[in-house]
Amino acid sequence: MTNAPLSPDHPASPDGPRRPRLLVFDVNETLSDMAPLTARFADIGAPEHLAKLWFAELLRDGFALTTSGDIESFATLGAEALRVRLDGQPLDRPLEEAVDHVMQGFSELAVYPDVVEGVRALSDLGIRLVTLSNGAATVADTLLQRAGVRDRFERLLTVEDAGVWKPALRAYAYALEECGVDPMDAMLVAVHPWDVDGARRANLATAWIDRAGGRYPSYFAAPDVKAASLVELADALR
Repeated sequence: MTNAPLSPDHPASPDGPRRPRLLVFDVNETLSDMAPLTARFADIGAPEHLAKLWFAELLRDGFALTTSGDIESFATLGAEALRVRLDGQPLDRPLEEAVDHVMQGFSELAVYPDVVEGVRALSDLGIRLVTLSNGAATVADTLLQRAGVRDRFERLLTVEDAGVWKPALRAYAYALEECGVDPMDAMLVAVHPWDVDGARRANLATAWIDRAGGRYPSYFAAPDVKAASLVELADALR
């Protein structure tokens, strides 16, 4: 764990990370448990393992469009990537009905078990909380309302308003501008190493939430904090 410089307004223990003024949360897979989407593939007669492949392809195509100077909404890319991935599969319903069934799953996702306690603990530290998602702000709003912690977040930001997907640097700059915070006073919280790396390159501090006990890729910039849960992150910043 690498510690950023301390200031009197940003307390931390001698061995702990610098406490940020603002935490910027990724949403998909960081706050939301997307495992139920796997069951929706089974519902339509498609192999369950296609769920992870489809999501990876969705992200890949969003990144590719951003690199090319274009942007498309998460929902549009998700639906079209599903049409491509499900083409030729022995589905039990028409393709468009199958696509709708999977995409509707986003509105019914729940947060991970650690999120409610962790969000409340982080908010109680006096840190401002916002989200920055490659998806729609309405999805984040539904997710957090259902979990009972929407009131802990002052803003729900989306890259659709930034004009570029994360991990483009401009996406993080957009969030900081909207919140009136300098990069040195903000920390991104995400499960995705590519997101952590992008935020680090945009000069934010970073926290990698590693619920599965995985290995962090050496080719990405290392996170300032590694935590197994949001509760553990709150302990690290306390």
